[in-house]
Amino acid sequence: MQTRSLGTGGPQVLPLALGCAGMSDHTGPADEADAIATIRTALDAGVTLLDTADFYGMGHNEDLIRRALRAGDREKALLSVKFGGLRGPDGSFVGIEGRPAHVKNALAYSLRRLDTDHIDIYRPARLAPDTPVEDTVGAISELVRAGYVRHVGLSEVGPETIRRAHAVHPICDVQIEYSLFSRDPEANGILDTCRELGIGVTAYGILGHGLLTGAYRHPVGDDPRAHWLPRFHPDNLATNLALVERLRPLADARGISVAQLATAWVIAQSPERGTVVAVLGTRRPHRIKEALAAADVALSDADLRTIDEAVPADAVAGTRYTAPLMALLDSERGPDPSVGARN
Repeated sequence: MQTRSLGTGGPQVLPLALGCAGMSDHTGPADEADAIATIRTALDAGVTLLDTADFYGMGHNEDLIRRALRAGDREKALLSVKFGGLRGPDGSFVGIEGRPAHVKNALAYSLRRLDTDHIDIYRPARLAPDTPVEDTVGAISELVRAGYVRHVGLSEVGPETIRRAHAVHPICDVQIEYSLFSRDPEANGILDTCRELGIGVTAYGILGHGLLTGAYRHPVGDDPRAHWLPRFHPDNLATNLALVERLRPLADARGISVAQLATAWVIAQSPERGTVVAVLGTRRPHRIKEALAAADVALSDADLRTIDEAVPADAVAGTRYTAPLMALLDSERGPDPSVGARN
């Protein structure tokens, strides 16, 4: 596979990255041996971009990555770290923080947990409601000048916030949920803005939190995802699973799985929509090989049209998250120029 530059002047990466959230308590318990093997398998296969956050497992995820990196691996790995998600002692999320003092404090602890002298890409997980993005990015830019951070990233922000942040310091990439089931970044100007400014896109949720794996055909018991992901709610699930089934013959015709087809679709959005890197969220080593095979699937323009006809952008039932979680997403507020105005 050919590497691609993650934004103008950004690092060279494969079209696939490894998302490590599921290896900690962020989405449920995981076997640490499998998690460590998954990270090492990815690095050995050339997947260098590892995505984490200081609040995944309240530090556990960073510590896990540190333990997974063998001698020489740190030089290969590109560590993308999110900060700003505040958690209470019971594990609940209690707020979003973006003040400059917090930025520097959070980085200090991440450097210690990861046992490294720099972070390759550092980004706020969400736009803090009471701190101008200029202040947050300005603090990261100071850390870049000091040598503690290599590149600045953003996550779940809209076009106006991207422009304001980019005016303070060049942005390497914007992390956003983007998949066959989450096409809003196409309509709300996020992808166009990133392409215009030479900013990469790291797309997470590429398998629709499990819906697009092709293995999820019906709920088993009380699926906790239905409580915070409306697309898993019984009112929406049948519609969404029917859409997945429309992809199955297209995947079968190519001798690949539905998950591989969905992954290949995300990767195929480059270069038309700028540099797009698919973030695979897995904690199983064998999934790395499957995803890398998907990255080698060449989808023609005709293939992409057929997939779009099978799963139109507006056909998915249910919003990405419940209303309280949606309210935290600057990316969902559209291109209104008043968004993110100083408080």
